[in-house]
Amino acid sequence: MKINNQNYQLKSFAILIMFFLSSGVFAQEIAENSVAISKGDSNLEWGACPDFMPDGCNIAVLHGNPAERNADIFFKVPANANIPMHTHTSPERMILVSGEMEVTYEGEQPQTLKEGSYAYGPANKPHSAKCGDAPCVLFIAFEDPIDAMQVEKD
Repeated sequence: MKINNQNYQLKSFAILIMFFLSSGVFAQEIAENSVAISKGDSNLEWGACPDFMPDGCNIAVLHGNPAERNADIFFKVPANANIPMHTHTSPERMILVSGEMEVTYEGEQPQTLKEGSYAYGPANKPHSAKCGDAPCVLFIAFEDPIDAMQVEKD
């Protein structure tokens, strides 16, 4: 028995397209809007940081819900601010947007981030930071809900 290969491929393609359309995969992708925000955007809503963070510290949610997975924020601290030792239950991916920041993860040498520097922080690994002589703005992408717990020194 000989199968018409072209007919078979066309029918398979049509069935595949019908599956995707009926599953809503394309509709879900199209339903979400893109986002483009700068650190000075007047529409940013800056809120307070946790109490243990330095005075003048602020956070702005850029995308997502901080209580859910995959939220992005700007983290802003004044010049010369010390960010005390703390942890997050989520890994964090960071890019320093402005300023200069020294970050120290427990058991590691300090790293100096300059504008445009990328850094990765593992979940639950204690770390501290110090902002340099100019205010710092750090973009942070969290995989899991956003939290920050101060680590008390022994």
